Amino acid sequence: MINVRDIRDAARDLLAKGEVRAVIGYRRGSRGMAAEPVVITAPEQADELVWDPTCFHNLALYLVEDRKFLAHSRKAPGAPIAIIAKGCDARAIVVLMQEHYFKREEVYIIGVSCEGVGVLDERKLAGHVPGTPTDAAFEGDDFVFTTPEGEKRLPAREVMADRCLECRAPFPKEHNVVFGEDKTGRELAAPFAALARFEEQGATERWDFWRRQFERCIRCFACRSVCPMCYCDECVVDSITFPVAPETTADEKANRIRWIERSAVRSENITYHMTRAMHLAGRCIDCGECERVCPVNIPLRLLNNKMEREARERFGYEPGASIGAASLVASFNDSDPGSFIR
Repeated sequence: MINVRDIRDAARDLLAKGEVRAVIGYRRGSRGMAAEPVVITAPEQADELVWDPTCFHNLALYLVEDRKFLAHSRKAPGAPIAIIAKGCDARAIVVLMQEHYFKREEVYIIGVSCEGVGVLDERKLAGHVPGTPTDAAFEGDDFVFTTPEGEKRLPAREVMADRCLECRAPFPKEHNVVFGEDKTGRELAAPFAALARFEEQGATERWDFWRRQFERCIRCFACRSVCPMCYCDECVVDSITFPVAPETTADEKANRIRWIERSAVRSENITYHMTRAMHLAGRCIDCGECERVCPVNIPLRLLNNKMEREARERFGYEPGASIGAASLVASFNDSDPGSFIR
């Protein structure tokens, strides 16, 4: 079991020695027991850091934001930036390094093992624990919650995020320092179990399901905003770069090239989600953040899981497994299957 004091001491020591310029981690949030991301820059701030089952955010996103800030402000990184990383977070960091978004020496990874327990799904928890618990902790195979009515114990599988139930790599293999035991192989459900259940339906039923889902999409782009892999300054689904000058006519503005219309209609929503899923092929590490933040609860993880399974079964590719490995779409082997090419 991880002692949060060890994480705080590591962060405090790194900042005090000037070995890193900041630490990206979690602190207690303003809404009950849930943790929230935080960036600390001084040793005395280390006591704010927490580690518990509510640390569900993928902090790799903030490495992307840090790099964008430095690029736009034209500042050199200087010292590395440290990050507290779960297994899925560490895999996301590896993917970003594979794509040369930043170098390995520019990031100090404080690994934390989920130890086969994972993090909470707030929607599932709401169905089991009324009100807002004030604290949550791992204990064996259970989550223990502190509520105004007293302590409540729940089996992990009842309130754990689906991605954690199926997680094959809860231990961050890429790290500078790591806390917790490596309990890889302790998943509570088979990999891609949710996807397999969905695919038991016929083609008509599956299409009807997605038709209803895409009709509900409001195109808020929360899924894109929270994804560490959606780091482009300008997304392909937005209008392409179009400088507007005083002499630009209304017709020129109206006729600028668009890949996808902004209107949230089903046809455009399908194109947006399918394009995004394809761009995540071999890159999605199944952190589930896109599904977690969706305000209309579209099960986006099913789409990304489909692409992840295809990459694994057809090409033997595991996203985020090795910094030195080429990305899926940047590699070619003579043995790659090609029967699906028409």
